[in-house]
Amino acid sequence: MKKLILIDGNAILHRAYHSLPPFKTTKGEITNAIFGFLRMLIDIYIKIQPDYLGIAWDRKAPTFRHEKYAEYKATRVAPPEDLYPQLPRLKEVLKAFNIPMMEQDGFEADDLLGAAANKAEKEADLETLIVTGDQDAMQLVSDKTHIMAPIKGISEVKMFDPAAVKEKYGIRPDQIIDYKALCGDTSDNIPGVPGIGPKNATQLLRKYNDLDNIYAHLAELPDGQKAKLEAGKQSAYMSRELATIDRGAPVQFNLEDLQTHDINYPAVEKLFNELEFRTLGKKLEQLKDIIRPAGQTSLF
Repeated sequence: MKKLILIDGNAILHRAYHSLPPFKTTKGEITNAIFGFLRMLIDIYIKIQPDYLGIAWDRKAPTFRHEKYAEYKATRVAPPEDLYPQLPRLKEVLKAFNIPMMEQDGFEADDLLGAAANKAEKEADLETLIVTGDQDAMQLVSDKTHIMAPIKGISEVKMFDPAAVKEKYGIRPDQIIDYKALCGDTSDNIPGVPGIGPKNATQLLRKYNDLDNIYAHLAELPDGQKAKLEAGKQSAYMSRELATIDRGAPVQFNLEDLQTHDINYPAVEKLFNELEFRTLGKKLEQLKDIIRPAGQTSLF
């Protein structure tokens, strides 16, 4: 079966930055996040040999979630000052790799990844791998869509199919949304139901399957738990909306546009030389033996 790789650009950029010490070129350009991102990207090319590949990015504009809840992600710490200045340079290299990039005002990268994976499931016989460190994406896991999550920085990854999600979280992928509706998510400032933690959320979902059914059976619950759920009902349903990845996001791409064989190797090599990525240059030679240019070789 052919493989489609979808990468959560911001999540992997952050992980790459924090997994490596700050280093710079002889001209003073900070490059640790670029290097880490590209090292993981080339490893994916070499080890998985995907047939198609795309990258989704967040934009600074508020999303539909901020419209629903003004405090969404309000507790996030500002990124390090030397992280995002590396992004234009990274995108320059990714364009030389001929990798399509998806961005859309009003939506997060998660939504674009979910929409692309949904489109691939419906329109093509593909195995889709979503590369992300964001646990929200676990709700997208299915028989044909798996998560490839970096662990220990970016040097190792763990694959999540439906069985692996259930083993880790104790619930099915489709229950992840209601899990966050109940216990919230501090990283995104999703409130959930005050007083209902991860353990209670998991137990309730195992017994009652979903949020609606939990509220349909409140009378069966202990008084304390029942009172918390009654008081937090509005928050629970709002939190479910915030946690739900929009698989209908307006992502536009043709599968043919995501093919991986049109890498502009001369342009990549030139940029690697400018960035002084000697070890990545050696990996690029390995990649040439696996993925050779087909048809168009220049993007410019």
